[in-house]
Amino acid sequence: MKKVLLAFAFAAFGLASAQNDAFTGKGDARVNVGANFQKGGTGIQTSLDYGLGESFSIGAQAGYLLGVKEYDGEKPSGTHRFDAKARLSAHLGDVLGLPENFDIYPGLNLGLKNFGGHVGSRVFFDKGFGLFAEAQFPIAKFNTEASSYRLLNNQFAFAVGASFDLTK
Repeated sequence: MKKVLLAFAFAAFGLASAQNDAFTGKGDARVNVGANFQKGGTGIQTSLDYGLGESFSIGAQAGYLLGVKEYDGEKPSGTHRFDAKARLSAHLGDVLGLPENFDIYPGLNLGLKNFGGHVGSRVFFDKGFGLFAEAQFPIAKFNTEASSYRLLNNQFAFAVGASFDLTK
């Protein structure tokens, strides 16, 4: 599965002929909407990045796990399926000399369940539409003794989906 998603990302990058900036800096606004994949469940994720400067953004993220497995005979409640985070990202596309329509962004998250990190990439096509792929991981869990379904938002997760430029 990971090889297929990686091949998809490289193919999308190779096919991107329109030069639509992936990140323009201060005042830039990007929304990602996609599918979230992780151990024990799959769901939806949305995030917003707002440019503070040439290579930095702040933002927010929310996710909800739709398909989750049962733990000890019970399904996790909505409280354990939902997570929200504030995020800070560094946009390295220009720094690394990548084409204008491609961006790589590592960053940090502060969520309801943990403090963590993320690394992602976006490729934009014409009219403010693009694709994104992002990996997230916890650095410090707020509940260090969590087990079973309480770990749903405290583990490695991968998201892929569409990205939109709100400044167009």
